[in-house]
Amino acid sequence: MFGLSELAIILIVVAVVLAIKKLPELTRSAGKSARILKSEARAARDADEPGTPRVIQGETVEREDPGTGTQGTSRA
Repeated sequence: MFGLSELAIILIVVAVVLAIKKLPELTRSAGKSARILKSEARAARDADEPGTPRVIQGETVEREDPGTGTQGTSRA
């Protein structure tokens, strides 16, 4: 019969064989999560410096029209 360690190894090998199609997606998401965690840790560490602007790569921020409070509308 199989022992507990042999059964665990067999289950791991079966899981890897069945999940081989999803492996690139899983590694990509793990890398993205690691980058987010690293940037958040850096932001928390830099929070002590109040004058430093925070830049988030990949996001576009649209600003509102300062005079009206709404974006893209004009008063007639």
